[in-house]
Amino acid sequence: MSEYKPLVVVGDVLLDEDIEGVSTRLAPDAPAPVVDVTGDQRRPGGAGLAAALATRGGRDVVLVTALGDDPASEAVRRSLRGRVRLVELPLNGTLPVKTRVLASGRPLVRIDRGGGDPGEPDAAVRDTLRQAHAVLVADYGRHTASAVREHLAAVAPKVPVVWDPHLKGDAPVPGSRIVTPNAAEAMALCRGDGDSLRAFAERGADLAERWRVATVAVTLGERGVLLTRPGAATPMLVPAPYRAEGDACGAGDCFAAATAAALADGALPEEAVQRAVAEAAAFVAAGGAGNPSLWRTPPSAPRREVPDADPFLLAEQVRARGGTVVATGGCFDLLHAGHVGLLESARRIGDCLIVCVNSDESVERLKGPGRPLNPLPDRVRVLAGLGSVDAVAVFDGDTPTELLSRLRPDVWVKGGDYSAEDLPEAEVLRGWGGQAVVLPYLDGRSTTLLARRAAEAATPIRPPGR
Repeated sequence: MSEYKPLVVVGDVLLDEDIEGVSTRLAPDAPAPVVDVTGDQRRPGGAGLAAALATRGGRDVVLVTALGDDPASEAVRRSLRGRVRLVELPLNGTLPVKTRVLASGRPLVRIDRGGGDPGEPDAAVRDTLRQAHAVLVADYGRHTASAVREHLAAVAPKVPVVWDPHLKGDAPVPGSRIVTPNAAEAMALCRGDGDSLRAFAERGADLAERWRVATVAVTLGERGVLLTRPGAATPMLVPAPYRAEGDACGAGDCFAAATAAALADGALPEEAVQRAVAEAAAFVAAGGAGNPSLWRTPPSAPRREVPDADPFLLAEQVRARGGTVVATGGCFDLLHAGHVGLLESARRIGDCLIVCVNSDESVERLKGPGRPLNPLPDRVRVLAGLGSVDAVAVFDGDTPTELLSRLRPDVWVKGGDYSAEDLPEAEVLRGWGGQAVVLPYLDGRSTTLLARRAAEAATPIRPPGR
């Protein structure tokens, strides 16, 4: 078991098979195209594809699914070995196999065969879900989600659950964070008038209320994704970043997997959907599930649960290639225009910008009781999300001198109207030939002033005579 909590995928695995070829003539005995086969490939589909996609970036993924002793089940196990950890339910029957025949990349016919019912889950399934960082339910109407429903309902209030529904499957468990029906599923599940954005917004809100889930993200193909909430009049439309030309097979699995991965990383639903839309577009443009490199490329090294960029490693790499390391610091309690301007200017000085941010204890000592207004994880996340910031480092002292001694930046930047020689960090920088500089700061912008204005605005006005 990994030391980090895994993303758990629950659902129905299929075996997808593509028979590829070219067709230049019709059969002599029937008006049917003749396909000269040039190649074929087999790969996990359904929840198996979603789980494989979720491992990108080295994420630890566990797949809870029903597998049997048939050749298709063995083929799935071989394909996922080394990528995904399997927790199996018994399969009464054979694994479904879906075969597409393609001519010059275009599907001509699909042949479905096989099928079975999952058996009862054991304690391993229950324990796996309890240890999940996030859960993705990839429901393909083959009843794996039904078999595990009791355990899914138990974890939904505690961890993010993304449910990719199917018309033949169960309704999502109440409390699911995001449910991802496509346009056809939304229209079938909730009758409405037409296929306008307004109609889909009404369907999404109605489904969210009916299912008692936090949000419903209706995927609309080229139009993007419509994010709706129970009773909300105005949805959020997340458009695709570009028009993706390619095989859309598996795009829904990619979107759902990317959404669950983003929630596991702490993203808000809106942020998760934006990231997932971009990843799904790139997936389609690269050839979709039929892209051979998807299965040839081994998973990346295991993820480390640290900020996206290690500030010390980044500084070493930039120095090694002769670049200039720039650092700045502060509490950054309420990010405002003055902060943004300072950070953008600082980034233009060199080849990377590392922000040194005070810990919560340090902020309270410097600013007094009631500060910080935003806890450290929120402040770090906001800073890391800025395009001008390459990495964030945290320090506990009243000054960042100890941290700077480890980072050894070439330039230390502060904003204000005082001399760089007055900075306590200036002497430390001289120790390795660094330079402290002061950049102009926008007047009238400070967290203290903002907090004071907010407090004054929140103070109720007493009626005359009282």
